[in-house]
Amino acid sequence: MSLTLAQRLDRLKVRVAELESWKVRSTAPLAAIAFEGGAIEVGAPWPRKDGLVHFTLEGRVPSDWPLDDTRLSLDLGGESLIAVACDGGEPVSYGLDPYHQSFPLSGRSFKVTTETVARLPFGEPVRRPHVNRAELRLSEPSVEALWLLVTQVIEAVSVLDGHDVVPHLIAAAEDTLRGLDWPSSTADYIARTAGSESQQKIWQLPELIEAPAGLNQAEQATVAAAHDELIKRLEALQQRFPPEGEIGLTGHAHIDLAWLWPYGETRRKTRRTFSTAISLMETSKDFRFNQSTAHYYAQVAEDDPALFEKIAARVRSGEWETLGGSWVEPDTNMPTGESLTRQYLYGQRFFEKTFGIRHDICWQPDCFGFTGALPQLLKQAGIRSFFTIKVNWSETNHIPSDLFWWEGLDGSRVLAHTFDNPMQGYNGFVRPDCHVPTWRNFREKALHPETLLCVGYGDGGGGPTPEMVAREEQLRVFPTLPKARWTRVKDFFDRAHRTAVEKKLSVWQGEIYLELHRGTLTSQSVVKRLHRKAERALITAETTASLAHLLGAPKPESLEPAWRVVLKNEFHDILPGSSIREVYEDAAEELGEVIDTGLRVQAAALDAIAGTLPKAKGERLLVVNPSLDARPIRLTLEDGTFVSSADVLSPLAVAVVDAESLKPDGSLSVSRSHLENDILRVTLAADGSIVSIQHKPTGREALDGYGNRLMAYPVDKPRNWDAWDIEGDYAERGEEITDLESLEVIENGPHRVAVKLVRRFRSSTITQVLSLAAGARRLDIRTTLDWHDRRVFLRTLTAVNAKSRNATAECAYGVVSRPTHTNTSWDAAMFEAAAHRFLDLSEPDFGVALLNDAKYGHSVRENVLGLSLLRSPVYPDPMADEGEQTFTYALMPHAGAWHDGGVREEADDLNQPLLVRSVPDVAAGVFQPVVAEGIPAALSVLKPSEEGDGLVLRVWEPAGRRGDFGLSLKDGWSVGEPVTILEEPMDVPVRGLKPFEVKSWRLCKA
Repeated sequence: MSLTLAQRLDRLKVRVAELESWKVRSTAPLAAIAFEGGAIEVGAPWPRKDGLVHFTLEGRVPSDWPLDDTRLSLDLGGESLIAVACDGGEPVSYGLDPYHQSFPLSGRSFKVTTETVARLPFGEPVRRPHVNRAELRLSEPSVEALWLLVTQVIEAVSVLDGHDVVPHLIAAAEDTLRGLDWPSSTADYIARTAGSESQQKIWQLPELIEAPAGLNQAEQATVAAAHDELIKRLEALQQRFPPEGEIGLTGHAHIDLAWLWPYGETRRKTRRTFSTAISLMETSKDFRFNQSTAHYYAQVAEDDPALFEKIAARVRSGEWETLGGSWVEPDTNMPTGESLTRQYLYGQRFFEKTFGIRHDICWQPDCFGFTGALPQLLKQAGIRSFFTIKVNWSETNHIPSDLFWWEGLDGSRVLAHTFDNPMQGYNGFVRPDCHVPTWRNFREKALHPETLLCVGYGDGGGGPTPEMVAREEQLRVFPTLPKARWTRVKDFFDRAHRTAVEKKLSVWQGEIYLELHRGTLTSQSVVKRLHRKAERALITAETTASLAHLLGAPKPESLEPAWRVVLKNEFHDILPGSSIREVYEDAAEELGEVIDTGLRVQAAALDAIAGTLPKAKGERLLVVNPSLDARPIRLTLEDGTFVSSADVLSPLAVAVVDAESLKPDGSLSVSRSHLENDILRVTLAADGSIVSIQHKPTGREALDGYGNRLMAYPVDKPRNWDAWDIEGDYAERGEEITDLESLEVIENGPHRVAVKLVRRFRSSTITQVLSLAAGARRLDIRTTLDWHDRRVFLRTLTAVNAKSRNATAECAYGVVSRPTHTNTSWDAAMFEAAAHRFLDLSEPDFGVALLNDAKYGHSVRENVLGLSLLRSPVYPDPMADEGEQTFTYALMPHAGAWHDGGVREEADDLNQPLLVRSVPDVAAGVFQPVVAEGIPAALSVLKPSEEGDGLVLRVWEPAGRRGDFGLSLKDGWSVGEPVTILEEPMDVPVRGLKPFEVKSWRLCKA
């Protein structure tokens, strides 16, 4: 009877399954097991499960067991770092998890100690942890090898369906299995196969013997012969059907710095994973492993110096590849340009100092979209290549290439590669049915002969397994399959760059927007605001302390230790809001400490500045402008009093003024129905909603019917990824929040007026203070949420009296255009997108901007500007954003385009007001140690140089203009050479700025 190929394949699967029951020849249980010093038996529950627990196990390998074939097999009921000491020698560490449970022994007697948690790799609690298995296993290496080889043939056949090689592969495997002499003694056979799926379904198995016999010598010989014969058949077939395509394999273990577990567990995951990778290198000279993230290496050096030294040795030998050049794998949608700069400044410095390596590859497999500022920063950091797979997660549209030039806002390019592996993405496997679809999905195969594939269990760590290493070696002889060999990622990209020189690759310009995970721009908004404040606190501290140095104070110290904390919390599952509650408790504490540090340094810098200035009797105000914009003087004094003036303070200037000289800039009026100054008249309806904003200089009405419309969307219930995603239909069910508990005028002074509104939504309270300062161009809306509702999305909507096909959103080191229409699927998919401090919709002569000091999720459809204020998902943190938080957003009409109307400058002022301090006996005056000349530019930072004397001043061109720009300094200082973000000489002109260029200069004492 003739069977179909599919039927023959099914028969093969059944027959090869039989081999599994003979992969282990003998077992020997371990009796000496202790839990926290007390005896415990296999099968027993843990006496306790909270926190870190410790097991000890001791045993001896039977004298007639070959050590090379002996394995320690453990399943203690959770994840562990185990240390195995044999014959009294130094312990060797391994990671123990569901995918790594078998360990070699180098001596007959051994002792095992563990650090164990009752958790699974993705943070899941083991509710009732038991000691599931603790035994020695004597393996049958020949059976293991044959089982794996035939299994890979079956996997290859299943994925090569229809290929001419398939019948040959099936025939070779059939002949192999027919050539085996296999045991059939009833008692032994039934006992051996009792654990199989089919036997476990039987109503009642017969009584089983305890130690069923393994293969005898003759049977072992047939296994070895069958294996060797199958290898020869495969080699012959490879000559007839050569490999199709090429895959560079890199061992990998994506370890989320914090996600479904707290950071303390990550420290243990890292040691477990790194120990496993080192152990694989002990057995394979070809295996290669990569790991990014400077923070992990700094952490391991602190926690486990011996492990770190082993890693360093493997880095030197080229087996272990450090990657990335950044401090962590950060989110890139939300950090400021300066934060992203510090990721690479401190990351590259660490790698170079620690390993003598400067990286030229950005490794970002799992980030939720990428800012268009990144290519320029990478190039300045010495990085020319970029890797991710996340672009393949977009649900609607896909970037049309997977090997392409990525061009940033300023025109800088890096070579980008992504692969599309449908079998766990960047947590891939070494197996035919993973390799073939990955190669098939590679769209640039006509231009470049190779794609990359990283393999190993990840997200929760763990990494590659011994089986993956064995599989790679076996697959070298297979026909047709893509050639897959261990490689270094750097070598792969070097080969790709050679292709890019010879072939014309496509170019992707600007940001890489991920059409998924849009909710991460809003989830856990409390920590997002703390992060924004921490960034600003450090930037302002450095700038103010550096101004003090320019005026004569000592050079300030580097704030790298505080920056490292900020950078850590920019990790792509912390800042986006997709982690558990414990992560955010830690993040809030850490970022709060950074803010305190920044404010202390600012205060000390103000004292230092005061100490350098001329003296005169009297109490005055010291005012510092830490930006590169001329600022109207608006100050909140130490006692909370708000004062303003028509005076303008120059960029990076220091002023000492008499408080009584500060007179308001024009008139103010307020009532329950309006707020008005010389620039804006704001009209409120009886329910407190904004119905009109008149822009007096142009005579234009800024609104088209309504402003600050608060909308709650109670069907914020994504089909997947609760904290991550926003479904496109969320707006189908929206409730406008109009329930007004109170409306009152709370401030009616000569410097500012304010109205307070209190609203209720279900179990939550929304308090808003609408304020207008004398001479101000913006209406501030300070908002306090006392939130107690789940799975509700809260937004503010403002319909503006302007029309344009595109709106302008601020991003790191520039702006990006957002469609206001849904002409294409790409436009429609961008229903929620990132903006930093402003979103603006303008006609050529008029526009309206929506500013904020803490938010990132924005929308713009037709003429409606939207800002996402809060989400309250239940997974993975059921209490996300529960309780109170405060932030401010603002509405700003303006004449002309956004860059002519002062939008960025007002956003800067909202996020970082002028610094003020009462000082005794300092003479009045204005002091400007740095003067900028030429086209408008924005300050990134003024900071102490990381090496040697001097300062570094960094600016960026914010609007896409080109022109002359330069600096002049006070006597005793000179403008030195331009430098990269790594603070090394850069071959660019000293003067001038190009569109969206980030440019730094070293400032030196003359």
